[in-house]
Amino acid sequence: MHTQDITLPATGHASSGASTEEDLQAHWRRVVGRRSFLKGIGLAGAAALPGSALLTDSAFASTGALTKGDVAILRFLAAAELIESDLWTQYAELGGVNGGNQAYMAALQNLDSDMPQYIADNTDDELSHAAFLNAYLKSKGARPVNLDEFRTLPSSKATGARQIGRLTNLMALDVDTSWYVRYRSTQNPDLGAHFPQAVTIRGQAAIPLNDTDTPPGLPAPVPPVGAQETRMQAIANTAGFHFAYIEQGGSSLYSIMALKATSLEVLRIIVSIGGVETNHFSLWHDKAGNAVAQPLAGVTDPETGVTFPDLNAKGGELNQTNLILPEPAKFLRGLPACSIVRPTLDRLGGAVATINSFTADRLFEGQSPKFFRTVLKLAREADAASRGAV
Repeated sequence: MHTQDITLPATGHASSGASTEEDLQAHWRRVVGRRSFLKGIGLAGAAALPGSALLTDSAFASTGALTKGDVAILRFLAAAELIESDLWTQYAELGGVNGGNQAYMAALQNLDSDMPQYIADNTDDELSHAAFLNAYLKSKGARPVNLDEFRTLPSSKATGARQIGRLTNLMALDVDTSWYVRYRSTQNPDLGAHFPQAVTIRGQAAIPLNDTDTPPGLPAPVPPVGAQETRMQAIANTAGFHFAYIEQGGSSLYSIMALKATSLEVLRIIVSIGGVETNHFSLWHDKAGNAVAQPLAGVTDPETGVTFPDLNAKGGELNQTNLILPEPAKFLRGLPACSIVRPTLDRLGGAVATINSFTADRLFEGQSPKFFRTVLKLAREADAASRGAV
């Protein structure tokens, strides 16, 4: 896939109301131009604007072409959303509200009875993000992102899975669970802190592989009793942790990309979608904890040996499952601790870091060298974007 950024003049706007939009844009440019984004605008400044200016769809409308950096940011985010959409679609096919694998759905519901609905909603959100970002790029004369040529990975053979090509592989994941400890800690990875794995998940399926391994009519008692029931519950538990891993990455990625945006409209898009990613993470953080708390804790996959221990039994706030809100952590040197999204620096949560993390997760297991070249090119261009650059 050709990944060169193309920025052409946007299509013309109707003249009616144009001066109002231009005045509003000029106002915001004057405010933001005097100070860095980190100093912010503040609620008082926003409140001073007319309500209609804050609510209208065209309030932040841009009349010119995007900068090269803004295009790069949006193109990478579109690629990331396509990747997310692919993996979430697989989860939804098997375990969503209209999912086709009853045993998997039942095991997921041991984490929360509403899991199928949450999965379906998260899937819809990611699909909407990908579609919107590509539509916005096209509206600005920039090249949208299409990864269809890389939909070559096999599907699960379990009941409920469509037999189509995939971008992502959910069948043998190495899930990073250090986020669980990170968000309970007062330390910050951006300041050099490192965190252990809460649960060691290596080579573990997050979706059922086939009906022989996990028949679709299995019951889902708590705790599981037979080998196949235990295997299915371990798969569902893995999914619970994987959901949170994916969405915490999105929380950091969007926060980091926001700091690079030049256009206020692009900034608005990034923070608006990024907030939803953080909302997703909060939800899945809560559900993942149910896999490592009683009465479900203690499941060991009979095939892989992956174990979901009782973290509460270990004691201490770094393990306590109901501490799902981010602990105040060190943030800016010399200032008090603050409850924040972390990391928010390129090296740990930027575009290249995101692709590297997904690769370590084995999410792209079996993908072609061309795929990696394509997504890494998009990632490097996004990381190179700089606020205010042409």
